[in-house]
Amino acid sequence: MSTQYDLLTLFADGGPMMYPLILCSLIALGVIIAKTWTLYAAHRGTQRLLAEVEEAARAGRTDEAIGIAASTPGPTAAILYTGLRRIKGGTVLEGEIDHAVSTTGTIELSFLERGLVILATIANVAPLMGFLGTVAGMIIAFDAIARAGNVDPALVAGGIKVALLTTATGLVIAVPVNIGYNYFVTRIDGLILDMEQGAQRILNIAWDLEKDGRLTVVKEDARVMARAEPSPPAGGSSDPEPAGA
Repeated sequence: MSTQYDLLTLFADGGPMMYPLILCSLIALGVIIAKTWTLYAAHRGTQRLLAEVEEAARAGRTDEAIGIAASTPGPTAAILYTGLRRIKGGTVLEGEIDHAVSTTGTIELSFLERGLVILATIANVAPLMGFLGTVAGMIIAFDAIARAGNVDPALVAGGIKVALLTTATGLVIAVPVNIGYNYFVTRIDGLILDMEQGAQRILNIAWDLEKDGRLTVVKEDARVMARAEPSPPAGGSSDPEPAGA
């Protein structure tokens, strides 16, 4: 009970700036919890996923490989799913798989980085808000001294104590948030490596299927020429009959 009372007293002594600081701490806590679970789920079982999908795809069980990728959460599974959907048809345009995998990787990376801006902003703003509260408290303390007309050490010490509470609160918030931000950046770098492994696996599968004749890669130039080639007339030969026949 005494500890709770002391915390409430410190919160009240910190002044109005304590309210936005507490709000920042709650937002940061929510983001940290959400990012921890998201990144854990995104990395879980990645190596097993790569092995199972590659085994099924090379054995010709493309539908099974697609089902495995579709039922697994995470950016690596999304990349595998995108590539396998195009391999399934048996015919792809040259560079189509590369472009699809690259686009999916960009989308998944933006999802992984969601929320990091909030953490970085709180880590930078919380100390500044604390300093602002300290400056405001010092102004109030010196105003009280000026009104009293004499320098009372107890009055000065009390005012400085109250003023420094916001600085301490801002630093207490910023330090763990900054640590969490750097930890998440490191985890995302690891997930990027997983995504690159997935992209390389799907490209290797496509190349091997093309060598085995199970996948046809159509070049864009050949496709354009096929579209431009005129079709024969519907009535058969267009050569005129000789006169007098």
